[in-house]
Amino acid sequence: MRTSFNIPDEVVAEFDRVWNEQGMENRSRAVREAMQEYIESHTRLEDTDGTVVALVGFDYRHHEVIGELHSVQHDYQDVILNTSHTHQGEWCLESLFCRGPSERVRQLTYRLRDFDGVRRVKVMMIRDGE
Repeated sequence: MRTSFNIPDEVVAEFDRVWNEQGMENRSRAVREAMQEYIESHTRLEDTDGTVVALVGFDYRHHEVIGELHSVQHDYQDVILNTSHTHQGEWCLESLFCRGPSERVRQLTYRLRDFDGVRRVKVMMIRDGE
């Protein structure tokens, strides 16, 4: 199947650099592999149940979303144990250490992904007691 995407030129250039350095056959193969990793990550997040301990890390442009992000974090203070925050120019990197029902951590993750100013959200999750 052929398809097209609207992706910023600098992202495509960086993606091409990475898959070329890894010696992959072509861009299509690299895109398929990236999509498969995304699907696996999402499935793992959806399939986890019970109480979890999680690290939710995300980066964002501070001036675009800081007020809204603080509001979201207050909405999920029942699962956020503590946070860590660092600045890198106009970008911030934040990590949320969470413990609680997997559904609440999932909801928090999806809320963070809703912001245009948030570039990436990554989750490391384990079940409590494992």
